[in-house]
Amino acid sequence: MAPTAPRRADEASTFEWAAPGLHLGFDFGDDRSVRLVRLATGPDAASAAAPWPVVDVITNTGEQRARNDQSLLHSKAGQRLRYAGHESLDGELRISQHDAETGLEVTSVFRAAGPGLQIRHTVRNGSERDLVLLSVSSAVVAVPDTGEQELLWGESEWLAEGRWHQRPVKELLPEVNVAFHGQFSRGIFPVTGHGSWSTGSFLPTGVLASAAGPSLAWQVETSAGWHWEVAQTGPTNTIGVHGATDFYHQFAQRLAPGEEFTSVPAGLCVADRGRDAAFAALTDYRRAIRRMRPVDARLPIVYNDFMNTLMGEPSTEKLLPLIESAAAAGAEYFCIDAGWFAAPGSAWWVSAGEWREGSGRFTGGLLSVVDAIRANGMRPGLWLEPEAVGVDSPMAKRLPEDAFFQRYGERVIAAGHYQLDFRHPAARAHLDEAVDRLVDEFGLAFFKLDYNRNIGAGTEVDADAPGTGLLGHTRAFRDWLLGVQDRHPGVLFENCGSGALRMDYNILSVAHLQSTSDQQDFLRYPPIAASAPASVTPEQAGNWAYPAASMSAEETAFAMTSGVMGRLYLSGFLNELSAEQSALVREAIALHKDWRHRIAASVPSWPLGLPGWEDEVLALRLDAGAQSLLAVWSRGEAAEIGLPELEGRTVEQVYPAALPQWAVRTGGGAPVLEVPAGPAARLFEIR
Repeated sequence: MAPTAPRRADEASTFEWAAPGLHLGFDFGDDRSVRLVRLATGPDAASAAAPWPVVDVITNTGEQRARNDQSLLHSKAGQRLRYAGHESLDGELRISQHDAETGLEVTSVFRAAGPGLQIRHTVRNGSERDLVLLSVSSAVVAVPDTGEQELLWGESEWLAEGRWHQRPVKELLPEVNVAFHGQFSRGIFPVTGHGSWSTGSFLPTGVLASAAGPSLAWQVETSAGWHWEVAQTGPTNTIGVHGATDFYHQFAQRLAPGEEFTSVPAGLCVADRGRDAAFAALTDYRRAIRRMRPVDARLPIVYNDFMNTLMGEPSTEKLLPLIESAAAAGAEYFCIDAGWFAAPGSAWWVSAGEWREGSGRFTGGLLSVVDAIRANGMRPGLWLEPEAVGVDSPMAKRLPEDAFFQRYGERVIAAGHYQLDFRHPAARAHLDEAVDRLVDEFGLAFFKLDYNRNIGAGTEVDADAPGTGLLGHTRAFRDWLLGVQDRHPGVLFENCGSGALRMDYNILSVAHLQSTSDQQDFLRYPPIAASAPASVTPEQAGNWAYPAASMSAEETAFAMTSGVMGRLYLSGFLNELSAEQSALVREAIALHKDWRHRIAASVPSWPLGLPGWEDEVLALRLDAGAQSLLAVWSRGEAAEIGLPELEGRTVEQVYPAALPQWAVRTGGGAPVLEVPAGPAARLFEIR
């Protein structure tokens, strides 16, 4: 569609836009801003949306909010916006609006991505005076309140990532009879991420599920502060999705005349019915926004020496038997984790940042270990924490002062580290040199990029507010990672944030792999592994599998099952395992290799519901169409579980072959699985 001509007075104030699996409708008027009035999977499908403005903008100019409220909706500047045109080009819809009072110009972009939308808004100061932005919504959509919808949100913390909750909206936003009071409702259900661990407390993803009508799923795509909320808005419940804001994150962006600011992207998906359909749409949307490279498509199995193994104290003598046993098990990459850059016995945590081989760490040097990795048929990798400089690192004095985060004129220190600011050219140049040198010197094919601190609100260097500085840094870090990948197209980059405390699609859209936890207790990993596909594509969900010699055969299979159901991330003293355990490890790896490309085309579902942290029986199904893979973990007493979603399908146990089969009864109806007392786990192929 070509750009629209100026609107005539008699022209209809509605327009539509469609993409495969999406149908949107909008209206506008001389007395109102552009509203989204329809959001559906097709022209004949039910709409998930009720009329509501497409964007909210809060500025320092004049009245900030149009009503007494605690939500970020109803901004005065947003309500003054008026339609200025729209165009559709290359899978994007662009809507232009203008606020005559302040001179703000807003361009809203709706980009089709798989079955979903990626939405962002660019605000331009078209006036002759400075304006300060205090918040810009990323996505806003009102949903008719049917009384039966349920809201899903996730909590997270170190070692207990991805704990999902599902509650009726009417319990979270109680009906208070606002008509009797002659007022608007002020109730909201807010979920907020603070600081630089974007998933340190809550997940930037939500679902409004309906069993009787359309369901919505959304995510905030930023590594800085974010916020989403569901607010009571009369006969609707309105979802507002935001990046950093003044109210929640100390954000402010001053715009001189002609300057622009673009909101963080939001992903929005609509499904015709139900929780799992919404998550399936979100999974395919995430795949659509990834910057995939040929090297990413191989989906190799990585062994890492940290978890329950060397824990940051590698040496030649410790690594060589691990290298041989990892290769024998079927690993394709071998990553040497933290500590490689420090002398033995030194305080490597506070000395990190120069990224050179530690003196005396490796007999024969690090290169000899890397050569051993290659000699065993694997590709080498190293751990790196690019944004960190230890307080005792030489780089703490070599780099300029304004290359570090600062508050109140002093460097920010967290857990013995300074935080580099990737907006600064010296910070980027330092890491460019380090990565290029390590790749050239050691022929590396993999980097585990870690991030082990929540640095707080942000930095005040070259920023109107600390939250603005943090947002700028995270955007610059993503750009740096893209540049490194362009220079080294054959190198894979894992995203790890002290486990999964920075697990967002600002980074995951360009990273190969996401560690899903630092949890080392294999009995506590299943709820993390089973819930991970709600936050990340299954093929990026790096679920650790670290068998140990102290485990029984059932416990070994239990630990390996968690790894298979996503992206198997291998660790542990494999050289100490019994022959029976080694066979179970090799069998799991072979099964994962057989399934990994089907997993990369699968969508998740949860036959027993999203897992609770203390659930005794958990289940995850990865549905690849004609075939799917089902994992069931038992952590308690024996039980029988029904699988109604598998009625009429064949359920066959495929792992482990050497341990007892779990009985599956059909009787002409839905399968019933007899689950023994745990710990025990099985994998089933569904056809």
